[in-house]
Amino acid sequence: MHYKNFIRGLCFGLILILISGCKTVTKKVDDASKKESEKLSTFLKKTEAELKIEFGKPDFVEVTNNKNRILVYYDSKFKIKCERRFEVNNQNIVIAFNSKNCF
Repeated sequence: MHYKNFIRGLCFGLILILISGCKTVTKKVDDASKKESEKLSTFLKKTEAELKIEFGKPDFVEVTNNKNRILVYYDSKFKIKCERRFEVNNQNIVIAFNSKNCF
């Protein structure tokens, strides 16, 4: 009887540890994503030249239907591929950005 209670208590304790660990990881990812977004938003309304000073030559450039360009930068941390995309208008001003898996 005591053995079953011990096993139940042990399982309950392990579940609590796993849940709190997942919340910690989620919070860290959310915080890193927020920080990334804040950093990239500083390039809005800046020139393409200023963007290239920080990130260098883009890995890929796409042209949209409205003739804007999307500058794509790839990076990798912990074998996770990070992709940053900046939209630049015909006056060479950054007007939008998107970031995936970057922290």
